[in-house]
Amino acid sequence: MDKKLIKKMVKNCFLQYSPGDEETVTLSEEEFEMMYSKISQMKMREPNVDLYEIVHDVVYDFLIN
Repeated sequence: MDKKLIKKMVKNCFLQYSPGDEETVTLSEEEFEMMYSKISQMKMREPNVDLYEIVHDVVYDFLIN
């Protein structure tokens, strides 16, 4: 999967949950790598699920935990 695309999708998802400026999205590289890994694993397990849905699930889980 294209890491740049996933990073952009994650950032956009964060902005949807907390509207504001892009600079308000504070996500360390380590946090992104963890999310990227989860997204990749979920996509491999469930190839028919839309990537958009997976990204939203992972970001939501990250925000509530």
